[in-house]
Amino acid sequence: MKILFIGDVFGSPGRDMVQEYLPKLKEKYRPNVVIINGENAASGKGITEKIYKQFMEWGAHIITMGNHTWDKKDIFEFIDDAKNLIRPANFPQGTPGKGITYLNMNGKEIAILNLQGRTFLPAIDDPFRKVDELIEQAKKRTNIIFLDFHAEATSEKQAMGWYVDGRVSAVVGTHTHTQTADNRILPSGTAYITDVGMTGPYDGILGVEKDVVIKRFLTSLPVRFEPDTTGRNQLNGVLIDISDEDGKANKIERIMINEDNPFFS
Repeated sequence: MKILFIGDVFGSPGRDMVQEYLPKLKEKYRPNVVIINGENAASGKGITEKIYKQFMEWGAHIITMGNHTWDKKDIFEFIDDAKNLIRPANFPQGTPGKGITYLNMNGKEIAILNLQGRTFLPAIDDPFRKVDELIEQAKKRTNIIFLDFHAEATSEKQAMGWYVDGRVSAVVGTHTHTQTADNRILPSGTAYITDVGMTGPYDGILGVEKDVVIKRFLTSLPVRFEPDTTGRNQLNGVLIDISDEDGKANKIERIMINEDNPFFS
């Protein structure tokens, strides 16, 4: 089982990169499953039904979300019907949508989970206790379990990786928009990376126009964050190889496409 995961897609620059490079990545790596974090896909905050459907048309199987899930209000009109869209499972009880879903690929089922951290983010339900619940639920159906942990603090992400090592196939961190170089297989067989990185502007600051962010630091005045649509773009992701037999990860490979790291098929 090969899983291709594309990190936080940011605005139209990120969507353009997915549309251009996802077919090339699928041709090169032949993944069985494609997962995209789309919580920043609409102008850097949230997602729309149109964008969700575009991702599916371009070849994604599942879209994960994060702390910007509710930023586009029309999500309330389609999230319950979007069977391939999941939001953090530790949002409070009664929240629309779901935090776990299953895919059947060539007779083998895979569970995809989405959770959100609490350090430097809104105080929602405990992701560690929630993951125990989700793993117990998923294990009744499959031993291949993939987790997108959308969190700010490096320590919280690492803690989650160690906490579920051997119980899930992969933990990929999202949210901080900068790819980390710590991809590894943990001792009990879980693939891990602290942050997959961002797909979108390469010359901005975390995807936002750099001059606006610098002005904020210089003046401490409020500014409007907008995606940088004038510079170069990038795509960040990971490819994870998982054993069909025991659900353990064999390999996790970082993918980085930008002008300094061009894509070669």
